[in-house]
Amino acid sequence: MKREKIGAIVLAAGNGSRMKSKTAKQYLPLDGKPLIYYALEQFQKSPVDSIVLVVSQGQEEYCRKEIAERYGFSKIIAIVAGGKERYDSVYAGLTALTGCDYVLIHDGARPFPDQEIIGRVIDEVLKSKACIAAMPVKDTIKIANEENDAIATPDRSSLWQIQTPQAFEYSLIKEAYEKILSQGASGITDDAQILERATGKCCKLVNGSYRNIKITTPEDLLVAEAFLKDLE
Repeated sequence: MKREKIGAIVLAAGNGSRMKSKTAKQYLPLDGKPLIYYALEQFQKSPVDSIVLVVSQGQEEYCRKEIAERYGFSKIIAIVAGGKERYDSVYAGLTALTGCDYVLIHDGARPFPDQEIIGRVIDEVLKSKACIAAMPVKDTIKIANEENDAIATPDRSSLWQIQTPQAFEYSLIKEAYEKILSQGASGITDDAQILERATGKCCKLVNGSYRNIKITTPEDLLVAEAFLKDLE
């Protein structure tokens, strides 16, 4: 029986302006290693067959030497430049990732996509063709108007905070991206939205982890350091 080929796209093309640092957040040190190391390490150890790393324009050679070669990430088959928006970077990764049946798309600023999360996402995408890691929200959510008045309180039981990896049948998400990009992709914040707009197909929600945080502000780095110490 033919084994399905699974690829991963790891995004590291952002500038991280909210980190208030001259160094792009994906290269900020976390316990002596660049932040991007941790996500790549998890995909290297996972059942994923190949990885495409998407970086900022001009950083390809640096990442090849200082990330891929230095840390022995042998599953990285390509390092490509991203675009202006996240969806441009994802499409660059999809174009470089050939020969795969399924693809996991992950934000490199999330250093803790552990093997359990990756395994759950892979298991589900093989069944449903589209799924996303997520967790139920803990806080009450308010909807605000333009004057910052809280005008509604949605039922928390139906709300999930969306994470990555998000996984799809490769041909399904590639065609969805091509359709939406040809029409204009304004307001897109994740890959599931691309699929929703292009096809109307819903994505299955798969439990991620409350530790699968995205590093966005300096405070997030402190939390990540605490998580690492707990893993030791």
